[in-house]
Amino acid sequence: MLSLLPIVLTFLVLILIPCLFVSRRLSVPLSFTNIRRLVKIAASQCDEEDERCEKSGTTGKEEKQGRMPKHVAIILDGNRRWAKKLGLTTAEGHEAGVKRVLDLAKDFFTSGVNTVSLFAFSTENWGRPEEEIRNLMSIFEKFIKMKIPDFQSYKIKISVIGNRANIPEPLLVSIREAEEATKSYEERHLIMAIDYSGKFDIIQACKSLAEKAKNGVIQVEEIDENVMDKALLTNCSEFPNPDLMIRTSGEQRISNFFLWQSAYTELYFPTVLWPDFTMADYLKALTWYQKRDRRFGRRV
Repeated sequence: MLSLLPIVLTFLVLILIPCLFVSRRLSVPLSFTNIRRLVKIAASQCDEEDERCEKSGTTGKEEKQGRMPKHVAIILDGNRRWAKKLGLTTAEGHEAGVKRVLDLAKDFFTSGVNTVSLFAFSTENWGRPEEEIRNLMSIFEKFIKMKIPDFQSYKIKISVIGNRANIPEPLLVSIREAEEATKSYEERHLIMAIDYSGKFDIIQACKSLAEKAKNGVIQVEEIDENVMDKALLTNCSEFPNPDLMIRTSGEQRISNFFLWQSAYTELYFPTVLWPDFTMADYLKALTWYQKRDRRFGRRV
């Protein structure tokens, strides 16, 4: 019996206590399943670090695709259905959705994730009732402005992409303030897509490249995938193409989000409505991603 004591103590020190700390830090229930997820993700980070160390001193992009995503894109779906289910107004549903983003913002970047893109408002959403749009823009403005100190505290860089022509000026002011206040941060990058359309993004990139070719800045023969990547709105990110895309609410489509950028993105469709999405759900998505065999069209 006494011989088991050192084993039990070792388990507590090396596994259970750290998991308890992380569980409280990320607001994740301490269940056996979540402990397994946390241990798996930690082990994956160690493996990736070992690979980087082994390849130090080499040149070029030799590093093997990591087990964890560098860029996670999330389509925030289900706010209105969540509100209807609870007998609340649509505005209350959107406010709960934005609050969920802010509650999770600092923890999105666990396990080496560098960039998180949130599809908050699509170009097609302008077709919704005027009052709903006005309330949503007001909610965006209030929460972005209010959370600038937190973004600075967490060292999260904020970028907003999309067509800004129709965005109300008060919201634009808050966006500019947040981008300016956080522009120096590199390790955590939160991109919010507002009035964004994948088709618009591709068209504006084509127009930009056509104008450069017309003016002799570039030659038509020079236009390739890398040049196109740099012309898209996601050129603000070090990792413009998402490795993993999550769409909440169970709908299984990407709805005109990152059409070019998602050519080889892994798509994950949980049924949970966005305001109910928790850190445990996020960890579940990351664990699912770890199991994917990403071949990028090649046979391995």
